[in-house]
Amino acid sequence: MSALTFLIPVSIALGGLGLAVFFWACRTGQYEDVTGASERIFRDEDDKPL
Repeated sequence: MSALTFLIPVSIALGGLGLAVFFWACRTGQYEDVTGASERIFRDEDDKPL
C-alpha cells in the first residue's frame, strides 16, 4: 500500500507535466503546419523557382 502512496502522486505529476508541455507546444505554434514537413521531403533542394 505504501507503493501506491508514492506512485499515484508521481503519475499525476507526470500527467500534468505532459499536459503542460502539450499546451506550451500548441501556444508556440508547433502544430500550425502539419502537412508542410510531409510535403517538403519530396522537394529537391537544388530546384529553385525561376
